[in-house]
Amino acid sequence: MTPRPTIVLVHGAFSDASAWDAVTEGLQASGHTVIAPAIPLRGLGTDAAYLHSVLEAITGPVVVVGHAYGGAVLTNAVAPHHDVTALVYISAYAPDEADTVGDLTTMHPGSMLGPDNLVIRPHPGGSDGYIDPSRFREIFAADIDPDTAAVMAASQRPVDLGILSEPSGPPAWKAIRAWYVVATEDNVIPPATQRFMARRGAATTVEVRSSHVVMMSHPAPVVDVILEAAAHDVVPTG
Repeated sequence: MTPRPTIVLVHGAFSDASAWDAVTEGLQASGHTVIAPAIPLRGLGTDAAYLHSVLEAITGPVVVVGHAYGGAVLTNAVAPHHDVTALVYISAYAPDEADTVGDLTTMHPGSMLGPDNLVIRPHPGGSDGYIDPSRFREIFAADIDPDTAAVMAASQRPVDLGILSEPSGPPAWKAIRAWYVVATEDNVIPPATQRFMARRGAATTVEVRSSHVVMMSHPAPVVDVILEAAAHDVVPTG
């Protein structure tokens, strides 16, 4: 019998692995082992190398799921020799080679993730960006209750601003079948850009009326998509 894939959940910027809690619970109830690592958020190459090391330590088939910037990380982390059977992008960046997160964010109008809504703080070796707490719920989590969103804003993990201009490498989605959940009310990655990336990657696509954090506000359809991806064998896309 083919073992159930391990599900690796990759969080994005301004967040941490706790954003996956409801999804993790649903996947575990279905019998899957789940790993939700803490991504450093120090740069695309650094973050991809870290996720690569996590994948190297897993035996057996794996489904890798990324939210937001986590999609860019997994796109660069998954190597051909990894036993990854599917990629799942949750309102996520799915860059092609040479794409940058900054370019994809501004590809279509609608993102509120601009300089006016960021708080910049220096760190050793660079600068961190945080979403302005006064705008956090509107931009990031508009369909999360205000008290929860306020806690999220206070505890957000910053991202090194260098990721905005760091070119992506050869994409894993050219070799591994992909799924994509489009958040139709997303104020971070415009839905038009999400649809473009999903089409480009020949991804099986589901749309959910949701803010950027669809895995928190609507975990059930996200779990369903991940389980669908986990039930399929490796199917190269070309």
